[in-house]
Amino acid sequence: MELFDSLKFNIVRKNIRIVFPEGTEPRIIGAVVRLQSEELIHPVLLGNPAEIKDIAKKRGFNVDNIEIIDQNNYEGLDELVAAFVERRKGKVSEEQARELLKDENYFGTMLTYMGKVEGLVSGAVHSTGDTVRPALQIIKTKPGVSRTSGAFIMLRGRDNEKYLFSDCAINVNPNAQELAEIAVESAKTAELFGIDPKVAMLSFSTMGSAKAEEATKVAEATKIAQELAPQYEIDGELQFDAAYVASVGQQKAPDSKVAGQATVFVFPELQSGNIGYKIAQRFGNFEAIGPILQGLNKPISDLSRGCNEEDVYKLAIITATQSLMN
Repeated sequence: MELFDSLKFNIVRKNIRIVFPEGTEPRIIGAVVRLQSEELIHPVLLGNPAEIKDIAKKRGFNVDNIEIIDQNNYEGLDELVAAFVERRKGKVSEEQARELLKDENYFGTMLTYMGKVEGLVSGAVHSTGDTVRPALQIIKTKPGVSRTSGAFIMLRGRDNEKYLFSDCAINVNPNAQELAEIAVESAKTAELFGIDPKVAMLSFSTMGSAKAEEATKVAEATKIAQELAPQYEIDGELQFDAAYVASVGQQKAPDSKVAGQATVFVFPELQSGNIGYKIAQRFGNFEAIGPILQGLNKPISDLSRGCNEEDVYKLAIITATQSLMN
């Protein structure tokens, strides 16, 4: 069974509520109509109902049966404001909370925090910061996780070839402790999506072949990750070819259980992660699904502003799947 067939089987007719703050965006509307018609989720669009219906009609979409919430006329606003003030523990006044909740991402994140929906998908129009900032302030990270991170599921062909690349979206230059946490969360994400996690901590060095602070950081992160999650196979530092190619892995790291058979690739910093997944996408013809935000208490997903309707559809399915684990 292909990945998304399996994911859809697990969530269909479970009435998982996912909020879409960008309710007037045609790509969002098209994906939401499809998701609702297939009974995969219960979508909630944010925005002015008349405006959303007008845009949908012009694009040939019927949204009559889709739930729409106008955050400017929401009956439960006082409840959200009070919960927001309490959550921010004195950092936000009631007046400031009301102002912030005019922002659709903050409003949608509060709906998620309050359990009125199970997850959020945004980013088709907004920047990553606009999506992640409310999540970090309100949803926050899980115990033992200091930062969220962004992973991509990389898919290719009909033979279900799939890998996980991380962190390719959030942390510019994580230290060894943060990199170790990213590795552990990436292993958990891989498991959730049917990938047997063999985690390679990537570097330009393999097992001490080069001496530099950057390689030392990855080696230290590997040791920390192994201590944090001994149940997973995590090894490094490894060059990409040593992690991916069996013959090279055998030559460069013969004692490793990960070298040559890695399925999860943890990049040492954002620059290489972002470049790496896009090279695989463009040169290797991989489909990149994500970024999937890891380490949060509830699933918040960040689309690329260059996404299409299919990307929205698939990331919503992933978000709904993540909600089953919370």
